[in-house]
Amino acid sequence: MEPMTDMQPPPAPSSAASPVPAVELLVKDGCHLCADALAVVGEVCGRLGVDWQAVDIAGRPYLAERHAEEIPVLMVDGVQRDFWRIDPVRLERMLTADRP
Repeated sequence: MEPMTDMQPPPAPSSAASPVPAVELLVKDGCHLCADALAVVGEVCGRLGVDWQAVDIAGRPYLAERHAEEIPVLMVDGVQRDFWRIDPVRLERMLTADRP
């Protein structure tokens, strides 16, 4: 996945899904739900051996405007899949679903 610039929306998801999901958690400072989500995503992805990254929306106007009230936001393969409270069971199902 190419890094996003500060002023541009993220690229559209690829039509060819990777066998390994791309997982990003959008977060911001001062967000109490973000700390919980970081722990959940870290635990589930760590157990499954899936790489993931936390993306701070500060300094990224497009992301900050789009997701200001939904933080944290779980993105899988460039698609918003969850926000606020990340459910570990649902996340595991997303990451272990049959992939092409």
